[in-house]
Amino acid sequence: MKVFVTGGTGFVGRTVTRQLVSKGHEVTVLTRKISAGQGIPEGTRVIEADPTSPGPWQEDVADHEVIINLAGSSIFTRWTKKAKKRIRESRLKTTRNLVDALSARRGEDTLLLSTSAVGYYGSHGDEDLDENSPPGQDFLSALAKDWEEAAYEAQRFGVRVITLRFGIVLGKGGGALEKMIKPFRMGLGARLGSGEQWFSWIHEMDLASIYLFLADRDRISGPINCTAPEPVRNRDLTETLADVLRKPLFMPPVPGFLLRAMMGEFGSILLEGQMVLPKRLMAMGYRFKFPTIKAALQDLLSTQ
Repeated sequence: MKVFVTGGTGFVGRTVTRQLVSKGHEVTVLTRKISAGQGIPEGTRVIEADPTSPGPWQEDVADHEVIINLAGSSIFTRWTKKAKKRIRESRLKTTRNLVDALSARRGEDTLLLSTSAVGYYGSHGDEDLDENSPPGQDFLSALAKDWEEAAYEAQRFGVRVITLRFGIVLGKGGGALEKMIKPFRMGLGARLGSGEQWFSWIHEMDLASIYLFLADRDRISGPINCTAPEPVRNRDLTETLADVLRKPLFMPPVPGFLLRAMMGEFGSILLEGQMVLPKRLMAMGYRFKFPTIKAALQDLLSTQ
C-alpha cells in the first residue's frame, strides 16, 4: 500500500510509521519541520509542510491509497482559552485540508483513517461505553464530534472513512506514561482524587497493529474504539504502576481542587474518565497483544 501520514513524527505517529515500513508499505510522512532525531524509518519519504494550511503538499495526498491522519496539538497542558483554540484548530484545519485534497481521489479506492478520542463520550461514571454510545457535552466531546464530522466529509468523494477513538496511549519515550512515571520514580506517586474514575488506555504497539488490521479489511467504516479490553480505575493503575516500578505508595491522593487549580478544565477530565470498550474490534476478531494494564506496563517499563 501507499500510505500518507500526517503527524508521522509525533509520539503515536513514529510507532505507526515504523510498523507500516516494517511490513513493506510505501510511506510518505508530512511533518512541520524535518530535523534529526525524529525517529523516521529509513526509506520513508518526508514532506515538510504545515498541514493546517493549504499548499502543494495536498497534491501528494492524491497519490496514496491510505491516508492516516494523526496531526494535532497535545491536550496534555493547562487548557487556557489560547490552548483550547490551538488544540481545536490543529485538528479541524488539518482534517479539512486533507479532505479537500482527497477530492482528487474521486472514483479511486481510498481509505481515510482519521484520529478521534474516547473523550467523544464525555463522563459517564461506571457506564460501559461502546461505539454506539452518544457524545458528551464538554470541550473534548464537542471537539471529537466536530473532528469526526470533518473527516466524514471525505465520503462525498467515495472515500471510506474510519475514525479511531483513542484511549490514553501508553508508550515509550513520550505521551501520558512519561508524565505519569516521574513522580513514581521519586516515590511520590499517588492516585488522583477518589481514584474511582475509569482509565481507558491502549499500548502503543496494539494501536499501531490496529491500523494495519483495519487497512486490510475492505468493508469497515465508521467509529472504532481503540482501547484495551480491560479498562482500569485510577487507583488500580496507580497500584500497578508502583508495583512494576518497585516504588512505595504512601502519598495521600492528589486533591481534586489542586488538579483543577494546576490544569484548569483538563484537571476535571483527569478526575472523571470513562469506561470505554473496543466492542467493534473484538467482534472483528482483533487479538490484543497487551490486554491488561500490568502486561502493558511490564513491557513498557522493563528496561527503564
